[in-house]
Amino acid sequence: MSPSSPSSAATTPAAPRQWTVADFDFELPPDLIAQAPAAERSASRLLDAGPAGGDAAPVDRIFRELPHLLEPGDLLVFNDTQVIRARLYGAKDSGGAVEALVERVLAAADGAHSLEVWAHLRASKSPRAGQAVQFRNDAGESFRAEVLGRCGPENGLFHLRFPGDAFSLLERFGHVPLPPYITHADTAEDARRYQTVFARHPGAVAAPTAALHFDEALLAALDARGVQRAAVTLHVGAGTFQPVRAERLEDHRMHSEWFEVPQATVDAIHATRAAGGRIVAVGTTSLRALESAGRAAAQAGSDDPLLAGARETDIFITPGFEFRVVDRLVTNFHLPRSTLMMLVSAFAGCERIRQLYDHAIAQRYRFFSYGDAMLLSRR
Repeated sequence: MSPSSPSSAATTPAAPRQWTVADFDFELPPDLIAQAPAAERSASRLLDAGPAGGDAAPVDRIFRELPHLLEPGDLLVFNDTQVIRARLYGAKDSGGAVEALVERVLAAADGAHSLEVWAHLRASKSPRAGQAVQFRNDAGESFRAEVLGRCGPENGLFHLRFPGDAFSLLERFGHVPLPPYITHADTAEDARRYQTVFARHPGAVAAPTAALHFDEALLAALDARGVQRAAVTLHVGAGTFQPVRAERLEDHRMHSEWFEVPQATVDAIHATRAAGGRIVAVGTTSLRALESAGRAAAQAGSDDPLLAGARETDIFITPGFEFRVVDRLVTNFHLPRSTLMMLVSAFAGCERIRQLYDHAIAQRYRFFSYGDAMLLSRR
């Protein structure tokens, strides 16, 4: 065949698809947005998507069946962050009402108590540097916070100095930072249920919601099954609820979050891989921490699949992302047009996720933070 024959001509690779936010939209009946958790943590429903690459109908299960869907030697990786009481109510000296949502408690340079925070402030007129805000609790107590100025991405946050340890003051004066789609005021029950049973490190302003389904009985059943456990810490920020405003995904700017992958978790992942087990991330926050550590290893030219340590991440996982660490994912159902909808589509495949969400809506699964969960395999 001659070199000029059409059959031997080189083919031009197809250009990668240009994804837009509309590709991750869907219609959700408002009554499927869970306003309260299930009566028992592990009594939530679990949509089992089946093995990777399959297109069989998903199986409707109860979350406490999870141990039977995993194999002995698999490794569950949890996010052990603790949700802080990050929402504060108060007033400026002028009398104008102020609502604050603390985004981050800043570590003190000398290792002493943390006095400074970054916060979102809602007020009829934004306070200026040097002004003070008086925050109050239901007992009539109050404290004054000094506004140091604006800070953070695009100057969208306020830098505040508290008169004492920030974590202690938030615990005493703050409210549970429920997501914007939960319409009731926070209660004592929310303080318990919008927190995982293994929360250890305070700093999150949103819960790692897939982990809310685990209770002590389920953890014991996983142990009995021979499923291993490890932890990462990622302090979930309020940016997790922010909509994607850019039409093209490549134009979206992700918020940054602090995370840590301990060396013990890296060692557990190595051991699991060597024994033929699977790495199962509990929630998108655990996945983002692990894959961020994987990206750090790749950028450092390391042969290891991931690097231990603490760092910031603004990883934006969209279709086409090359996963290095996670094999399976336990996750709740996410908002339309959200970065997390894009993440699960990258993980399990866009068409498969659309099928699963159609099924979940038809079967009236409960959505978002207090809702039900699904078990996905990497495509």
